[in-house]
Amino acid sequence: MKKIVKKIVAFFGKYILYIFYNKKYINSAYFNSSDKIIWALRTLWFQKILGFNKHFPLPVAPTVRISHLNNLVFDISDLNNLSSPGCYFQNFNAKIYLGKGTYIAPNVGLITSNHDLNDLNKHSSGSDIKIGEKCWIGMNSVILPGVELGDNTIVGAGSVVTKSFKEGNQVIAGNPAKILKKL
Repeated sequence: MKKIVKKIVAFFGKYILYIFYNKKYINSAYFNSSDKIIWALRTLWFQKILGFNKHFPLPVAPTVRISHLNNLVFDISDLNNLSSPGCYFQNFNAKIYLGKGTYIAPNVGLITSNHDLNDLNKHSSGSDIKIGEKCWIGMNSVILPGVELGDNTIVGAGSVVTKSFKEGNQVIAGNPAKILKKL
């Protein structure tokens, strides 16, 4: 009985989501699961009623912060990266590219621009961040400006990634991050 109710809620829920969000996101492969539709319905309260991230045309977790959605490049079937609580995408001066199949854990910061060292009220010009396909960024990690990670890179929890690891197929961790293991 519970499964039937879940399917009914998901079926009608998708039409409710059309009212509040851009259809291209709701029609993506991400929302082929009733669990994902129910998650998006729960975000409505925070996003559209209480106003957390209310200007976004797609469902995101209430504690996710994105400076400029237009500077975030991702596959719309991978909205899971926008549902991980506490993530911070600081990208007003540059773009962040997220490869397909990449997972970002809670409280990850992707920072494209630092403060100007001569005037802390200003930001330096930004540098793009590029995360390859099928990467995994561990909880509480920080990716700094200009970093590029190759496909299948795993970033250990709590790491600070200050330089690029373009080769991919590796595990990196630490502060600053370094290669721990080749996959």
